[in-house]
Amino acid sequence: MKAKPVIPREQANRDVTDAIDFYLAEDAEQAALGFIDALARAFGHIGRHPATGSPRYAHELNLPGLRSWALSRYPYLVFYIERDEHIDVWRVLHAQRDIPAWMQEAESP
Repeated sequence: MKAKPVIPREQANRDVTDAIDFYLAEDAEQAALGFIDALARAFGHIGRHPATGSPRYAHELNLPGLRSWALSRYPYLVFYIERDEHIDVWRVLHAQRDIPAWMQEAESP
């Protein structure tokens, strides 16, 4: 099976930038680089195996098809929906956040 392209939404890109900025502000350049690597591995995995993400938040938020995948060694979750031609990444959020509230921001027009 061919991997689907993983396409982050604008808000997901902002989430990633915010996470990297946080690590850099903490003078943790290696952590920032590790986060980028972990995110790349996560995107590769969900592109090849989109059904392996957890549907937990799909049920909690009543968003059919929503899945999440945890980054290795970092407390972040990638939220995405599998589309016919690509993986639609909605958010990349810290796991300690109020996920339902943050996800509703992504739904707002």
